[in-house]
Amino acid sequence: MMSKFTVVIPARMSSTRLPRKMLLDVVGLPLIVRVAQQAATSKATRVVVATDHEEIFTVCKQHNLDVIMTSTEHQSGTDRIAEVVQQLSLAEDEIIVNVQGDEPLIDPELINQLANFIAAKRSSIATIAHPIHSAEEVFNPNVVKVVLNKNNLALYFSRAAIPYYREGFNNANDIELPKHLNVLRHIGIYAYQVNFLNIYNQLPSCPLEQVEALEQLRALYNGYKIAVMTTNHAPATGVDTLEDLLRVRQIILAQEK
Repeated sequence: MMSKFTVVIPARMSSTRLPRKMLLDVVGLPLIVRVAQQAATSKATRVVVATDHEEIFTVCKQHNLDVIMTSTEHQSGTDRIAEVVQQLSLAEDEIIVNVQGDEPLIDPELINQLANFIAAKRSSIATIAHPIHSAEEVFNPNVVKVVLNKNNLALYFSRAAIPYYREGFNNANDIELPKHLNVLRHIGIYAYQVNFLNIYNQLPSCPLEQVEALEQLRALYNGYKIAVMTTNHAPATGVDTLEDLLRVRQIILAQEK
């Protein structure tokens, strides 16, 4: 039985690497509209865009999207979603799936799977990871890694190479990942129980969250468990750079032929 859930898409205007990213054209539609329409092909009962910018709000309204204006003071997307939960007065046991506003190719089935996963795990938070086998990705600080315990709960998330393979990584000129080393890349999609979101924005930000720039570390630091669903399939590319945008346009054009 499919669990009932709401998708919330945080969408802010400020993006340093790709200015005005949310409103950039993706084959005839603004990026944020593409993302919301893609998320709506999941089994979500509702898809809501959460923004702090009038222009994004107006564009969403023009495309008949469900959109809510939120504070400009939020430190993270999770803080923004917590405000949405309060504005909508959602029940404590409801499930929210956080889809990033720059993921126009997000697989709707991945959204469904995560919603079912958190319901089965009864965890405060759940997210997704997939194995990576490239040393370049392991050492790329833009690729977030996660280490799990035997129950598939997150021990730590980092931009650093974790776990660190002492025997192989010390020789920087000849880095080869051993076959038995399971390095997991974190995929930035989350599911939450509403009762946790009602607590999250009251939790103090922690030094780990600040230095790594990873909002999920606030939850771990304060003792909350994050269940991690693993998949063998890497998700489609998101839009962080101009190169990403061009690639996504090409993929969508090919799909629509």
